[in-house]
Amino acid sequence: MRRSRIFCLGPLAADQLVELDARNSHYLLHVLRIKTGQPLVLFDGSGCDYHGTVEQVLRKSIQVRIIDQCEHQINESRLHTTLGIAISKGDRMDWVMQKATELGVSEIQPLITQRVDVKLNQQRMEKKHLHWHGIVIGACEQSGRSVIPKLKPACSVDHWLDSHHSDLKLVLRANGEPFEPMAKAVNHLPTSAAVLIGPEGGLTDTELQLAEKANFVATGFGPRILRTETAPIIALTLLQSQWGDF
Repeated sequence: MRRSRIFCLGPLAADQLVELDARNSHYLLHVLRIKTGQPLVLFDGSGCDYHGTVEQVLRKSIQVRIIDQCEHQINESRLHTTLGIAISKGDRMDWVMQKATELGVSEIQPLITQRVDVKLNQQRMEKKHLHWHGIVIGACEQSGRSVIPKLKPACSVDHWLDSHHSDLKLVLRANGEPFEPMAKAVNHLPTSAAVLIGPEGGLTDTELQLAEKANFVATGFGPRILRTETAPIIALTLLQSQWGDF
């Protein structure tokens, strides 16, 4: 039987007694109906998993005794990938956070572009960031990742373009050079790659010019127009297939 993987704020160590937070306790108590003595796997985002056993089940919380560190498994890609993604409405951004994490993204940068129609004040943006972080953690628990991708606070696209550095930088553009010939023209083995995805209405000409000035290469991912939540999945898959661990 597959053991549930649970993220805990660390650091974790053998023979440590850990009390799970409210989110995980509720899930284990009311969804999995977990009992005393059942095995779990815990991780703290440092790259290691730990075997644990449920030691005590209380009314609203669960205590787990860590037994030992699991045999080390490398689940992180050798290619450090950064996704710069324009903020979108509804659950589309949630879906991107989840699937990008499953695909091994290293860093996610939510972006505010000229055509982003999501208007959030500082308090709501911070709440949204916490929500997205929870989705990223859940995707790590499900996918077996022991390192949590870095989720950066939202910023303007021009600020990010000015400050970001990767070996390879791509911006999605419908009439951009197809990915395959672009990849063949890369004459070095990149260890890091960034991809910029605009909103539903696309990046403006000014933003595309700023991206080009920051050495982002305009790239297309096929003959059809992709939705803003589909494009990052295609981009990350192609990057991992070409230079990562797929």
